[in-house]
Amino acid sequence: MSLRYAVLAALLEGEASGYDLAKIFDVSVSNFWAATPQQLYRELERLAADGLIRARVVPQERRPNKRLFTLTADGRADLAAFTAKEPRPMAVRDELLVKVQAVDVGDTAAVRAHIEERMTWATGKLARYERVRAHLLHGMTEAEFLRDGERVGPYLTLLRGISLEEENLRWGRRALEILDLRTARAER
Repeated sequence: MSLRYAVLAALLEGEASGYDLAKIFDVSVSNFWAATPQQLYRELERLAADGLIRARVVPQERRPNKRLFTLTADGRADLAAFTAKEPRPMAVRDELLVKVQAVDVGDTAAVRAHIEERMTWATGKLARYERVRAHLLHGMTEAEFLRDGERVGPYLTLLRGISLEEENLRWGRRALEILDLRTARAER
């Protein structure tokens, strides 16, 4: 999948500037698709050139003019067609797991510290995701939101992000237990 469809899907939320999209990516889309602001701006230019989004310039005083982007009918159609395509299987490319794979010949203390750092990161992401969940629910129960909410897609992807970070924490705790057992055995 290209960044193209992640941007089109983010624009389902409504008109947004490049800066707004970068914030959307940082808060919600990042749990399943990472992109730098520079990548987003380049993709916005391509999407506009392809007629999938439209840009509108908003003059600002004492600041550069702001460009706001919206989906076009062609953009919605392209995104709809994308949803029907068979997705590629998920591929994990995680440098930490390569280090864990090599822990038997490496620096166990360093690998342990890397796992702890990942767990700290996962804890922070979970806290951020819970704030996003509260914002999406906007005072409704989950059942009310799922029944009456305007869009369910962002909530479903948020649930996936929460699950992944909870699993990162479960795995991290277990990996640390095992490394501690191995270290204790080696010290005997």
